[in-house]
Amino acid sequence: MSEASIILNGERRDIGVDIDLETLVNELALPAKRLAVELNGTVIRRSDWQSTVVSDGDKLEVVHFVGGG
Repeated sequence: MSEASIILNGERRDIGVDIDLETLVNELALPAKRLAVELNGTVIRRSDWQSTVVSDGDKLEVVHFVGGG
């Protein structure tokens, strides 16, 4: 299997090529309902995750929302 290299929250990470954002979030076991994802400086709506392909060299920032008071 080929790999692509991305920067995820400032750290280099190898992923499969032609992987969509929804699959990547699932593979990383992240709680999708509480995430915001920015890809190369653009926030990606959750409804677009399945159609958004992550490519070699992309920079992702993933923010997890925490509730409380």
